[in-house]
Amino acid sequence: MAPRGHIKNDVWTAVDNYFGDLLAPVDPALEAAWQANREADLPAIEVSRMQGKLLQVLVQMTQARRVLEIGTLGGYSTMWMARGLPEGGRIITLEFNPRHAEVARKNLENAGLLHRVEIHLGRAVDSLQVLHATGAGPFDLIFIDADKPSNPQYLEWALKLARPGTAIVVDNVVRDGKVTEADNTDADIVGTRRMTELMAAEPRLSATVVQIVGAKGYDGFALAVVLS
Repeated sequence: MAPRGHIKNDVWTAVDNYFGDLLAPVDPALEAAWQANREADLPAIEVSRMQGKLLQVLVQMTQARRVLEIGTLGGYSTMWMARGLPEGGRIITLEFNPRHAEVARKNLENAGLLHRVEIHLGRAVDSLQVLHATGAGPFDLIFIDADKPSNPQYLEWALKLARPGTAIVVDNVVRDGKVTEADNTDADIVGTRRMTELMAAEPRLSATVVQIVGAKGYDGFALAVVLS
């Protein structure tokens, strides 16, 4: 019997598809959004189907009514979370690229979900400052999935826009295991490691990381809850 570490990516994908077909069946609106992202030449970095369903379940588990998403891309993850909101729930999502925001807006409109979502265009750090200054928080769930070098700043702003009980989710923290390389100078790795160190040192947070294998390969989510 081969060691578990020898299991190949095609097995991960098959398992992802097995559970996805049962628990997150192919949905026309979500498939259309994914296809629209490809036709618009957006980078193929959105969450997978099962990761999207995880985000939806987290929204439902936390009974979140106000969600903040940092990094919209084409709105695929936004759609998953919007579907988990209760009546009257809202998502504020932040996107730097005008083209990405345009595609996301159209995807959300086509899915009948745009009324639940506000898209804020501009640098995320600038938008976060405005949200804080205007008293937009607190948010019940915050999903961070934008440029990785800025993750430490995003976490700091997330704490300012949170309340006790707020869930914070950060995508792409494992990075094919490269996050363990202390001497790696890649900005994405440096930003991810610094963000995780801040999580570990922050007494207001209880956090963990879930490693994920599946259709997108090997990565993971950081999951945290604000204690006070």
